[in-house]
Amino acid sequence: MIRSLLTLLLLFGPLLPCTAKVTFNEHIAPLIHQNCTGCHRPGQNGPFHLISYRDVKKRALTINDVILDRYMPPWKPTNKEMHYANDRRLSDEQIDLFGSWVKEGMPEGDSSKRPKLPEYPSGWYLGKPDLVIKMKGKFEVPAEGRDIYRSFVFPLQLSEDKWVKAVELRPKAKSAVHHALFFIDSNGAARKMDGRDGKAGISGMGFLRQGGGITDPAAAFGGGNGGLGGHVPGATPAKLPGDLAMFLPRGSDVVMQTHFHPSGKKEVEEAELALYFAEESPEVNLVPIQIPPFFGATKGINIPAGEESYIVEDSITLPVPVKAVSVGGHAHYICKSMIMTATLPDGKMITLMSIDDWDLDWQDRYQFEKPLDLPAGTVLKTRLVYDNSASNPENPNSPPRRITWGQESDDEMGSVTLIVVPENNEKIQAIKDAQRAQLITSAADAIQKASRSFLNVKNYDENGDGLIQYNEVPGRMRSRIFDRFDKDGDKTLDKIEQPEVQKYLDSMLRGFRRR
Repeated sequence: MIRSLLTLLLLFGPLLPCTAKVTFNEHIAPLIHQNCTGCHRPGQNGPFHLISYRDVKKRALTINDVILDRYMPPWKPTNKEMHYANDRRLSDEQIDLFGSWVKEGMPEGDSSKRPKLPEYPSGWYLGKPDLVIKMKGKFEVPAEGRDIYRSFVFPLQLSEDKWVKAVELRPKAKSAVHHALFFIDSNGAARKMDGRDGKAGISGMGFLRQGGGITDPAAAFGGGNGGLGGHVPGATPAKLPGDLAMFLPRGSDVVMQTHFHPSGKKEVEEAELALYFAEESPEVNLVPIQIPPFFGATKGINIPAGEESYIVEDSITLPVPVKAVSVGGHAHYICKSMIMTATLPDGKMITLMSIDDWDLDWQDRYQFEKPLDLPAGTVLKTRLVYDNSASNPENPNSPPRRITWGQESDDEMGSVTLIVVPENNEKIQAIKDAQRAQLITSAADAIQKASRSFLNVKNYDENGDGLIQYNEVPGRMRSRIFDRFDKDGDKTLDKIEQPEVQKYLDSMLRGFRRR
């Protein structure tokens, strides 16, 4: 027993303030350089630098607070039992170490023990690319204002099919880019839509809705027919493991859907994208499984104003065994939490991803440290919770209004996408068939839900006064309804006008059923 205790003290003694004085040069600098400096250095997205002793001491109290709250380094999954290859979490020992340094007065320590600053790549992180493509045109990001969502075309038009091991983005507007997703446009739709408003790119998040050539919306997180992954500031680019690769068909363009957050200074985006090709096509293709499908479009999302816990759930049973490669989620502002679990045929449940404090600004794809074997019969289930109350600081509407599914950031959507690899490509069709059956079931449920809520005019009356106010109608429906039925233009639908509105909503329901 005594020997074991001595061993623990020898192993962990440097982390324990009771056994040694904690100094910046010996203990804190390695922690900061490994976990913080990558973003908090010149030319990167961090709002200040964390390089020198002076840099860190100046902001030590703030750093201590944000790492205690686990706000930094940015890492959203809370399921500690799952190991991810790109895990940025600080250990409890590391957090305690920094706190001890602060309590001891933040001593600098012996300069001879200060580690060298890591050599950060000046060129492409993954080395020389096989191909570099440039964004078509330039886009000016204003210094201030609301977040901007915009899609940009990277003309490509390869003469032969390619398989992509990795992509690496080099944005020019580094401080303003919060994340980007890369899609494949196989029919040239993006080129036709580019610049319609007089600026480079396509406005909003609606490229898919506007007729883009994306054949699989689940491809937002890589894999499948239509996607090449994404970019998150601070995340380290990585190549897919083994012989895995993403399909890039000949004649296609790449479309980058970008979320900008004005940084306080004007910036111009003219991004470059590096592509790294596989030497040979993979034996087995990546397959995305998105739950709910189409980012929740079939779930009839209809969140009343003031609702604190609106729940969306969906599941699918794997028809064939697969290896799970990565997982990632997507939603907008008022999502509160999301989780994906896998219940194996023997009853054992694995939490693939759990995020308790969803943040639109911190989206990522989480690659499992080792691919996970999921046998046939495994039930994949997702649960998303939304908070549309005034107490939610992320709510974009004040006062809150009813929110329905939509592509803009102040609408809502939500799903979790699992990237898997089947035993062979012959089994891909079985996975697609299962997803198609899931989609049909979800769509039927959505129609029933819509008939009960969204397509019932009485449900728009949020305050129960018998009148339908302009702000009580979801944004996408306002112009349709009020332009047609608000005859006196007072932004209010009275009891005489409401029956005509209901007839219109009934016609929409019949259209859904015909589809």
